[in-house]
Amino acid sequence: MRKLLFTTSITFFVVVVMAQKPCSRPEFRQFDFWIGEWEAFGVKGAKAGDSKISVILDSCVILEEWTSANAQQGLIYSGKSFNSYNAATKQWQQTWTDNTGNTTEFLRGEGSNGKIIYYADKVTGPDGKQFMRRLTFTKLDNNKVRQFGELSNDGGKTWIVEYDLEYRRKK
Repeated sequence: MRKLLFTTSITFFVVVVMAQKPCSRPEFRQFDFWIGEWEAFGVKGAKAGDSKISVILDSCVILEEWTSANAQQGLIYSGKSFNSYNAATKQWQQTWTDNTGNTTEFLRGEGSNGKIIYYADKVTGPDGKQFMRRLTFTKLDNNKVRQFGELSNDGGKTWIVEYDLEYRRKK
């Protein structure tokens, strides 16, 4: 009887804890390596910007807050991305929106420990033409993350580098 009571109590405790933290399963935590405050640098070493990555909404969403290091055409570029694991599709998703009025929806994403790859299948450029985007985040070590952006004009057969950033954790 004691064993049954103990097992029932433990089961109840686990159910209550999981109900309080629905996004605590390992697949939801695959992108935690990006959490923190970062400086981002291009491949030639120039600072590209600053990014603050935090966990919001009961640990279900990873929020990025980006600000460019320099003005581009008189504007300090800034944006936010909302990253989440979609339990129904078993995929990572990202919605990026910025202060130029642009939004990109990466509705397909593959995750593993130390790497997230997003795909936006239908992006419309300023010329009205559609293309694809691929965005890869790779943990290099505890203090560095690579963000590699690419685009494809041929349905994903070939990819062109859009940008390549190294995020360095602020100390």
